[in-house]
Amino acid sequence: MIQERQSPVEIREVAAGLWIWRLSHPQWKPGQGWEPVVTSTFVESRAERLVLDPLAPPNDSPDVWERLDAHPPTAAVVLKPDHVRDVDVFARRYGIPAFGPRLYFRWDIPKTDLRWIEPGSELPGGLVALHDGRERCETPLWLPEQRTLVFADALTAPGGELRIWTTAWHKQRVVPALRALLELPFERVIVSHGEPVHSRADYEAALDRDPWTGL
Repeated sequence: MIQERQSPVEIREVAAGLWIWRLSHPQWKPGQGWEPVVTSTFVESRAERLVLDPLAPPNDSPDVWERLDAHPPTAAVVLKPDHVRDVDVFARRYGIPAFGPRLYFRWDIPKTDLRWIEPGSELPGGLVALHDGRERCETPLWLPEQRTLVFADALTAPGGELRIWTTAWHKQRVVPALRALLELPFERVIVSHGEPVHSRADYEAALDRDPWTGL
């Protein structure tokens, strides 16, 4: 009996014009505080198509590439300095501009000339960069057409429970900054690590939970 080979990439529909793909990060190691499978996001908004923190699937897993090639991205976005991932691959393959922080780690600098974004920046498609209070140069994104927030590391979901990643100023700065985002009419959040999609109620509950330490 021949068994069908399962794809190492999961594709999940989230909302109209919004889907994610998930696969194992090639640089994952035990003890880093996050699970090996990470999430990348595709969003279509106002005739623009953006990939957020994109990690390239392997060549023998064509499902994501076929879907992207059918509706090519028009921009790529890095949400955090250590989420460079494969932005160069996507920028080169589709000949598109890329956006991201102005600072990067010296061992992980993109070759693509990324356009600098900061909290308050508006990206193609009307996406808006936000402030998460953690001072890690992360810019979560507000997707107004899909009523969705997308985070890199500010929130994580180990074991499926949404948590804020710890800092030394969690209560003083981070929780107030994230609580202020409740002013936006979002219905869901997407996070890179752990279970990727959560409701607004999950987000509200996470503000009152102990932060995630990675232990």
